[in-house]
Amino acid sequence: MSNLMPKVPLAETEVSHTKFPYWTALRPHQWSKNLIVFAAPLFAFSINLNSLIHSFLAFVLFCSISSSFYLLNDIADYKSDRNHPVKCKRPIASGLVPIPHALFMAGILFSSSLTISWSKFPTLGLILSGYALMQVAYNWRLKRIVILDIVVIALGFILRACAGAAATNIPVSPWFLMCTAMLALYLGIEKRKAELRLSKIKDIKPRSVLSRYSLSLLTRKESTVTTGAVMSFALWSSGPFVNGASTPWMLLTLPLVIYGIFRYQLLSDPEEIVRRNGGNVDSGGKTERPEEVLLHDLPILGTVVTWVITCFVILLLKHQGIIG
Repeated sequence: MSNLMPKVPLAETEVSHTKFPYWTALRPHQWSKNLIVFAAPLFAFSINLNSLIHSFLAFVLFCSISSSFYLLNDIADYKSDRNHPVKCKRPIASGLVPIPHALFMAGILFSSSLTISWSKFPTLGLILSGYALMQVAYNWRLKRIVILDIVVIALGFILRACAGAAATNIPVSPWFLMCTAMLALYLGIEKRKAELRLSKIKDIKPRSVLSRYSLSLLTRKESTVTTGAVMSFALWSSGPFVNGASTPWMLLTLPLVIYGIFRYQLLSDPEEIVRRNGGNVDSGGKTERPEEVLLHDLPILGTVVTWVITCFVILLLKHQGIIG
């Protein structure tokens, strides 16, 4: 089996020293993206034990199917990953996880997630199947088509949000889709900005699609979707008057949303990157990997937690009849 993975001298690559390479190969740090499955019951003010259990099931299934594609992508790209300053440390690229083992893991995760979803919630199974087809199309062709590559990244977040709605039988409102779409497009643009900046800093030949982007172009796109994200959430939180949230008290959470977006933009600013790294810009920032920002930047993590708690308090006060 090990013969299928060509040997590379240690001097030519940086081998990851993780104690759990098989676990690391699943990229559990990226599972935070799947937390958006809990957004549907939260936006609908439908928080109860049943909705939490079903949302958690959707979360686990999305983690499984997404990890299966992470494994397949790393298998397909292991040669190019060995020449990347960061990706060379991945378990498959470094040789810590043999390709046959990774293929077996991917097959188990993929088949089990689809089987369970179709048997429990057919609509959720349909969404997961659509996500799988989109991933195949993305890795085969779409990731090399300018603009469409960002749209597909955004669609991945939208499908995650819809999966939470399907698992809890909550109707998806237009406002919910609009807020999710704008925020997802924003994250996709920020990801491309960080990748482009990192390729220039490290003097790495960028992927073909990155050569079609420029920082000025992505900044203009960022401005457009930022405005759309803030306005769509502001209108939704205005309450029943615009067929939005069930209470206009949700406007109290708007400053948190604005702060979170502004904080994310700050982290992607080149001058801020230099300040945070002692004058060294070589890191390129963390917005290439949104999941790391959520897990490691305390102000953003605190903002998300505060937003969730505020929503729970508003929901509780509304159910108690204290607020309208």
